[in-house]
Amino acid sequence: MKFSLSLSVAMACTLHMVLIFSCVYLVCLSAQQETGFVYNGFDQADLFVDGNAMILPGGLLQLTNTTELQMGHAFFKQPFDFDPSSSLSFYTHFVCALVPPKLGADGGHGIAFVVSPSMDLSHAYATQYMGVFNSSTTGTSSSHLLAIELDTVKTVEFNELEKPHVGIDVNSPISIESALPSYFSSELGKNISINLLSGEPIQVWVDYDGSLLNVSLAPLEIQKPNRPLLSRAINLSEIFQDKMYVGFSASTGNLLSNHYILGWSFGRSKEVLRTLDLSKLPQVPLPREEKKKLPPLLIGLVVLLVIPVLMILGGVYLYRRNKFAEVRESWEKEYGPHRFSYKSLYKATNGFGKDCRIGKGGFGEVYKGTLPLNRHIAVKRLTHDAEQGMKQFVAEVVTMGNLQHRNLVPLLGYCRRKGELLLVSEYMPNGSLDQYLFHDQNPSPSWLQRISILKDIASALSYLHTGAKQVVLHRDIKAANVMLDSKFNGRLGDFGMAKFYDHGANLSATATVGTVGYMAPELITTGASTKTDVYAFGAFLLEVISGRRPVEPGLPVGKQYLVKWVCECWKQGSLLETIDPRLGGGFLSMEAEMVLKLGLLCTNAMPESRPAMGQVVQYLSLDLPLPEFSPYTPGIGAFMPVSMEASSAIGIPRLRNSSFSMFVTHTIFDGHGR
Repeated sequence: MKFSLSLSVAMACTLHMVLIFSCVYLVCLSAQQETGFVYNGFDQADLFVDGNAMILPGGLLQLTNTTELQMGHAFFKQPFDFDPSSSLSFYTHFVCALVPPKLGADGGHGIAFVVSPSMDLSHAYATQYMGVFNSSTTGTSSSHLLAIELDTVKTVEFNELEKPHVGIDVNSPISIESALPSYFSSELGKNISINLLSGEPIQVWVDYDGSLLNVSLAPLEIQKPNRPLLSRAINLSEIFQDKMYVGFSASTGNLLSNHYILGWSFGRSKEVLRTLDLSKLPQVPLPREEKKKLPPLLIGLVVLLVIPVLMILGGVYLYRRNKFAEVRESWEKEYGPHRFSYKSLYKATNGFGKDCRIGKGGFGEVYKGTLPLNRHIAVKRLTHDAEQGMKQFVAEVVTMGNLQHRNLVPLLGYCRRKGELLLVSEYMPNGSLDQYLFHDQNPSPSWLQRISILKDIASALSYLHTGAKQVVLHRDIKAANVMLDSKFNGRLGDFGMAKFYDHGANLSATATVGTVGYMAPELITTGASTKTDVYAFGAFLLEVISGRRPVEPGLPVGKQYLVKWVCECWKQGSLLETIDPRLGGGFLSMEAEMVLKLGLLCTNAMPESRPAMGQVVQYLSLDLPLPEFSPYTPGIGAFMPVSMEASSAIGIPRLRNSSFSMFVTHTIFDGHGR
């Protein structure tokens, strides 16, 4: 029982304390409102508004919009006590903006800070009366009104200044003190003009210490000037009543403006006036500048000038369109990833300039190009006047582009134009092998380099014959078609005469194509096969080791045909004399004899006696010994030169695809046009 009584007493005491603190808080809050307030935007402001005035989303207080002959008012709802028996003073700081419908145009009529005995100014007029005064009450002491106006229209009957001005109005729209809007710059020691209708925020300070009324202006980024714009000695206790309201008024006439208040601070004394946080103020919406209409004469002149300009531009467009025009057909869609645009190749080769040309042949020229990301390419530019067989040819070009082997010149793609074909491969910086074998200005390859290149090309042919998805017959193996990359590795190129067959298929007879001296004798009867490629490789091997071409008509009869000459030297026991004299003694005799004999084995006149390219790779790597044979073995050294004339004489067609094949022959793709 005692415990319950004690608990009740404690609760009563606690409730009593809460009530005391609440009363103290309300009293303090009321005293604070009676002495001052601050609004950094008006989102939470409890203001009295009428007319066109409203608080916009974002906290911007709009007094008027661009409607003619309107006014708007906004007042702090609680009146302030201005009892004449007490000290009468007040201080206010606000930020406003006067925005005409078009920037740079005239606007009206202005904004006024108002101290009024009532919030009801519905009796006031718009236009030059600023929504504060009217014609019947103007000048009467019963109005008890003070207005600090930012007027943007000159009113003759009010004796106002020529331009927008700032004025102090007491019971009348006729200012007792006025000045052009400006602020004093301490740095420059002079007044700087302010454009009230710029649409930019303007700070206004109104200070009254009981005897002197000061008004100051400044742009938003400038602190309060140390000299006021207006200063007037006045006794406001004779004007004010006991209770007065503070607020704003704005009006429009035939001239219109959006009138905004961004923030407002008010205090009965300088000490209680709180600082506005300018960073929290809302943004002022500015109108878009309308483009001025051009006079008809000027429009006509512009049209007369535009027409020839458009014609010139049209001509340039057509020229560039024709310049970069390509031939595209529906069947090429599946080859899209392998097709280059002519424009990209044109840019890569500096417009196929002479400084980029690296080779020239009977069917076209080769240019070095650089694609984005510093990728170097070789572009072979071929001319033709036949479309027959183009589809098959492009298909084979793309097929070659899909072959992947480190010792093949990568064929990247193609481009077609009217009467022109462009083939794109990876650029081989060291050119073709024949440049080093037969041109004295280039250093002669060493024995090890030659053996390495032979191994590279043998590996590439083995891949083409057995490692690719289809059997690929190269049909034109020679030193001119062997390219050298940056590390002097051999790369087989020029697949212009290549043929493709499915594994296990019977290789049908094809036209006799190739280069004299590398062509197997059975080409004119049974056509091309993997064995004819082996024969050409054998001739190429002897060419690399001896440093001479397979057929040299200018030499004595016994030396004209390389295969026959090497075999004769073997018979005479002087096989090593066929080695390129530029090598000196930089080779092993046993290895040199093995390589020369391998060349004779590959050029055996009987196809069935030639090794496969896989075996050739093993022989060159010394992983497999050569079979036993002699220079007297049937087929060894039995060289029978095959020529185009011979093939024609026995009725075998020279071309694989009529006129178009003549164009293809000897053209694609050595990487440098040789």
